[in-house]
Amino acid sequence: MIVLTRRVTEAEAVDGAVTGTVTLDVDSRIKSRLRVTLDDGRDAGLMLERGHLLRGGELLADAQGTQLVRVLAAPEKVSTVRCADPLLLARAAYHLGNRHVPLQIEAGLLRYQHDYVLDDMLRGLGLTVDTEQAPFEPEAGAYQSAPHSHSHSHSHGNDHPFVRLPAHS
Repeated sequence: MIVLTRRVTEAEAVDGAVTGTVTLDVDSRIKSRLRVTLDDGRDAGLMLERGHLLRGGELLADAQGTQLVRVLAAPEKVSTVRCADPLLLARAAYHLGNRHVPLQIEAGLLRYQHDYVLDDMLRGLGLTVDTEQAPFEPEAGAYQSAPHSHSHSHSHGNDHPFVRLPAHS
């Protein structure tokens, strides 16, 4: 089994040819320890540094540098909002962010893992929501933490870092 232990840049990979690809959904790309099957059928394991979301296009290598594997973002069921009105799109992003929804943000577009309740909420704001199969590349977040799936119960205590600001004089 191939064990992929590090990320490499395109510049580091100049001498090495890509030896395989692995197609993963976002829930798998969050994990740093995972057994996977490469697209050509070979077994591999991810043993990566924790706390980073793998992005489509990234390169992973084994310790010896003999295996170079490109990560591909798998198409998955997502809800996509396209809107030319930046204020309305910002309102949608605000409401989704207020619910801690991992969100892909592009010019004129918001995308999140499909959820019919969130779809209805955005339709109530006057937006059109399309359900489609597409790669999902969410923002990593202000604290660089990886997003988590909302396909399970959301039971954390809503803890957030508290920053005390200096008093005005």
